[in-house]
Amino acid sequence: MNQAPTDIKFRKQSQQLELSYASGEQFALDSEFLRVHSPSAEVRGHGAGQETLQTGKLNVQITELIPVGNYALQLVFSDGHDSGIYSWTYLRELCEQRDALWKAYLQKLDDNKASRDPDEQVVKFFN
Repeated sequence: MNQAPTDIKFRKQSQQLELSYASGEQFALDSEFLRVHSPSAEVRGHGAGQETLQTGKLNVQITELIPVGNYALQLVFSDGHDSGIYSWTYLRELCEQRDALWKAYLQKLDDNKASRDPDEQVVKFFN
């Protein structure tokens, strides 16, 4: 099955990347979601268990979308992150699993007493 979207629109005001597929399905992914789920080694690490929890990305914006051949997009974010290449297959996975991935991300933040808000400092006390 071809995972390439038939149409891609970026809504700058709402920071939503809208993807349409030949099946008629349409999805919208916001910039914070895309940033915290970047496929880059900086975020995902080089293997299982090497992921880096992304915190403070609530206000991050997409500043540029760069086509990569006929197979992906490179997204540039306002926090300087630009090393993730979002293949069509990976974008489709993000679309289909968005709700579960977001829920898991919020749980990881909670588990680590971390925040989406870059202006919120979390102080950890150790016994």
